[in-house]
Amino acid sequence: MQDKIRILIADDHPMFREGVAQTLAGEKDFTIIGQASSGEETFDLAAELLPDVLLLDITMPDQSGIVVAKKISATFPIIQIIMLTASENEDDLMKALKAGARGYVLKGISAKELAIVVRTIAGGETFISPEMANMLLFELSQPNQPDPFSDLSEREREILNLVAKGLTNREIGEHIYLSEKTIKHYMTNILQKLHVRSRVEAALLAQERKLRN
Repeated sequence: MQDKIRILIADDHPMFREGVAQTLAGEKDFTIIGQASSGEETFDLAAELLPDVLLLDITMPDQSGIVVAKKISATFPIIQIIMLTASENEDDLMKALKAGARGYVLKGISAKELAIVVRTIAGGETFISPEMANMLLFELSQPNQPDPFSDLSEREREILNLVAKGLTNREIGEHIYLSEKTIKHYMTNILQKLHVRSRVEAALLAQERKLRN
């Protein structure tokens, strides 16, 4: 029997937090292992419980959810972080991705869609709400700019295409018979050449380019 996805929910609004918890608890493959109402409590529970997925709001009473995400992703990289927020601010999106969030979801999302996103993130992939993804793609694909893809080697292009398909570094390494450490080195070069700050941005840029071509 497949293990359930263990979820920690962090939001300072009790009614919203409880609503999300009750909704996700209804999914057979989910289990809610804790709830937090502040940044400090979120970090402490994350350290104690080590959830598979953390649903984290940006606006918290004591410290920003982005600050919390950065601390957790640096200390417990096994935890997959999804920002579940009302913020449609592009700067918040970019900061969240840089802090290590694997997902950025707006609070207007339906219960069914949120469950899908949680499974997607738990599976090692990434997700950004379409509205925010379009905003990010617009910034990354402005015309009259040098083509950053022209600097990529064939191997880097191959790896980027696999990233765009949602594969992790380990899975990419297994696919093309290279070590995970080597893939990480390639990813560092790819991010630098594309002038982006995370693999999520790189994947979005690659997907957008494929659609245009």
